Amino acid sequence: MYCMKKRVIAAFSVLIALFLGAQTTLAASAPPLSQVNVVKVESPGCGFEDIAPGQEQTVCNHTGPNIKIYVLEVGYGRGAQVGLDGFEVSGTRTPVCAFDNGNLTDCTVGRKTVGYVYVFGLSGKEEGTFTFSDTSINAPGNTMSTQLYIK
Repeated sequence: MYCMKKRVIAAFSVLIALFLGAQTTLAASAPPLSQVNVVKVESPGCGFEDIAPGQEQTVCNHTGPNIKIYVLEVGYGRGAQVGLDGFEVSGTRTPVCAFDNGNLTDCTVGRKTVGYVYVFGLSGKEEGTFTFSDTSINAPGNTMSTQLYIK
């Protein structure tokens, strides 16, 4: 009888371990930040200007109201710090997902969020140095940043 109880407990323990192991594989940790880039600047006078990685300033003179800056953040950050010449800039963020072909696009049900696209409005400001930085929510806790002079 004692051996039978021992086998039942051992079998039950294995089932619990398998069940718990299956549960942990369903919940993956959030990826750390791996990229932050200004990808576009939009204005009434210039339309959309694509910004290349490492580009230090806009080519077009984005003067006038309603200038928008688009930032791609790959990974998960704690809370971005954003400004134009030291003044806080507000915006929105939209999740992006990776599909099999590697392109980033809006998320649909069942797709994994891999980062965010932020859209910041300059609220009447017309030029200056735009800065964006964020720190990963998990290890290694790295901070990434980007900046672009808007002319």
